[in-house]
Amino acid sequence: MLNFANILTMSRIAAIPLIVGFLLLNGAFWHWMALALFVLACVTDWFDGYVARRLHQVSPLGRFLDPIADKLVVAAVLMVLVATRHIEGWAILAALIILCREILVSGLREFLAELNVKIHVTQLAKWKTMMQMVALGVLLTGDAGERVLPGITLVGLILLWLAALLTLWTGYDYLRAGIIHAMER
Repeated sequence: MLNFANILTMSRIAAIPLIVGFLLLNGAFWHWMALALFVLACVTDWFDGYVARRLHQVSPLGRFLDPIADKLVVAAVLMVLVATRHIEGWAILAALIILCREILVSGLREFLAELNVKIHVTQLAKWKTMMQMVALGVLLTGDAGERVLPGITLVGLILLWLAALLTLWTGYDYLRAGIIHAMER
């Protein structure tokens, strides 16, 4: 059954082509529009879970779609930032680390679901997500952001690397926990 929380989650997925399309258009206006949509997607990420719990609308569809929506937004933004050279050079490695971890955790969760094992999101993983979203938001602005705050791109790249380090740490934690559960079975 479709509920308000699920609609919020699906709106994140629906926003992806718009975010990507805005980034592919030339001009500061379009980068600010991409940022606005990305921020809205990040807010709905928090808000859909809150609404689901508060209104007792937690559903299997929501539990399935929410992490997928998160990963799709992150993957799409990372790919377009690399394609448009907002992320380049060694920073591509940070983007790759984040992308690989997202795929690893998704596969791990799917594997563990078959064993009826749930791995809960850790507080550190939540911090990683927040840092990653801030980094991507900053990098989305590109030259438009630099005109407003010179040096902001460097801040975004530093945050991206910090997010990548937290990604490695939390990815290792999830993998270790998953292996322990798998070996117990």
